[in-house]
Amino acid sequence: MTARTRLLDPAVGRAMSALSATAKKGFGDPALAELVVIRASQLNHCAFCLDMHLAIAREHGVSEKQLDLLAAWEEAGDVFDERERAALALTEATTVLTDGFVPDEVYERAAKHFGEAQLAHLIGLVVVINSWNRVMVSRRIPPGGYTP
Repeated sequence: MTARTRLLDPAVGRAMSALSATAKKGFGDPALAELVVIRASQLNHCAFCLDMHLAIAREHGVSEKQLDLLAAWEEAGDVFDERERAALALTEATTVLTDGFVPDEVYERAAKHFGEAQLAHLIGLVVVINSWNRVMVSRRIPPGGYTP
């Protein structure tokens, strides 16, 4: 199948980009932000976003070991610390919504590691990457369009 070229109305794209930039800035941890968006993109099978955010993660110094084991973060031993694990658990729960909501224990675990504002930015980051994933997957945008 061929790529569907028009992604979004330009105003919608600018709004989504602004939300993404605001969430990342407010979250304040660029490396962990990239792990979060990569994990959501893995779950959503978004090749374009994976390609782009893997490159950005490397620019922010995320280790190859973390990138290699991100899909199995729960079984990766001490490759991810408790703060990273809490963010990844919240990312998965918000992305998949298996039970129709984020379980209280997942939210509370994240709240132990992030202040109220930082947690709000983390959730905003997960929401916007899920939106971008859905745009790119629905339009079948192939990887390779991002250049650092």
